Amino acid sequence: MVDLKSQYLKIQSEINQSFQEVLASCQFIKGPKVLSFEQNLAAYLRVHEVISCANGTDALQLAMMALDLQPGDEVIVPAFTYVATAEVIALLKLKPVMVDVDMDDFNTTADYISNAITNKTKAIVPVHLFGQSAAMEPILSLAKEHGLFVIEDNAQAIGADYTLDNGQQQKVGTLGDIGCTSFFPSKNLGCYGDGGALFTNNKKLAAKIRSIANHGQSKKYHHQYIGVNSRLDALQAAVLDIKLKYLDQYNTARQDVAKRYDEAFRDISQLKTPFRSTHSTHIFHQYTLQAIDFDRNDLIHFLQEKGIPAMIYYPIPLYQQVAFAPYSSKKFSLPNTEKLCQSVFSLPIHTEMDAETLTYIIEGVWSYFK
Repeated sequence: MVDLKSQYLKIQSEINQSFQEVLASCQFIKGPKVLSFEQNLAAYLRVHEVISCANGTDALQLAMMALDLQPGDEVIVPAFTYVATAEVIALLKLKPVMVDVDMDDFNTTADYISNAITNKTKAIVPVHLFGQSAAMEPILSLAKEHGLFVIEDNAQAIGADYTLDNGQQQKVGTLGDIGCTSFFPSKNLGCYGDGGALFTNNKKLAAKIRSIANHGQSKKYHHQYIGVNSRLDALQAAVLDIKLKYLDQYNTARQDVAKRYDEAFRDISQLKTPFRSTHSTHIFHQYTLQAIDFDRNDLIHFLQEKGIPAMIYYPIPLYQQVAFAPYSSKKFSLPNTEKLCQSVFSLPIHTEMDAETLTYIIEGVWSYFK
């Protein structure tokens, strides 16, 4: 599904040199490499503050801790997403309130969110799934109307651009109170281990996040908050600072692959190709198709026999997971989420896909429908 080795080989000398600089400095925690990456990512995103941390799940947890959400508070989250988004809500003894998503872009909308707001709702966590932003302006307007925080889960869409109604553009993840991302190796901007970050334009909030991520310290041995230990190490920052320079190039390469897939599959009536929003660019963390009136598992097995990987993101709605049984009744149902869980599948898409590989995948899919 990804080719990290070929990507590494193209920037091997830069990565190795940066690793050697970290090793020579022996500054493995915090230090100049981490600061450099945070500053460069902030400049790229055009946001005031970036706070790096150990992983994307920690980023979501830190955001909710910094906003002083209290046990029992309700946080609205889409049901069609990776478990981490809702997991941290439950972990903090908050209540995840799951809502449906749009059948086209797979993201939740202001309409679905509006129907779930109660007097206990304190925050909304829109997820920008597969590389494309949710329709954020209506969500932000709704949040303002009800006095709610907005935490953007941007683990899959870093580098995408959102076009506001006035024509101005902002980087996805910088529109809400806090944006969160993951640097898991397979992400569009991925490190060689675990890593994550938060971004915000609120300097006071940024200072609080930094403190909470470092045991709640305001300065050494002075603990203002109950905090956690969540840090991006210098070796991962060294990787990310280099790969950040290539992020737009990487995203363009993914878009080129997606365009070729679109052209190849547009005449297959049983496949629905990814939707392109008018308000957001799509940087294709995943290229996700919908199977129409056929068994996708049969196609996946057929492709696997040809050596072509295909993945299902995500096969089970969050509210049907055993871990989330306390938060929804057995009768609870979100029709779009359930239909997508039964119909979507993703094909390989990455920055190093050559024409021969791409053609082989396309011909493999076509051969199933002939």
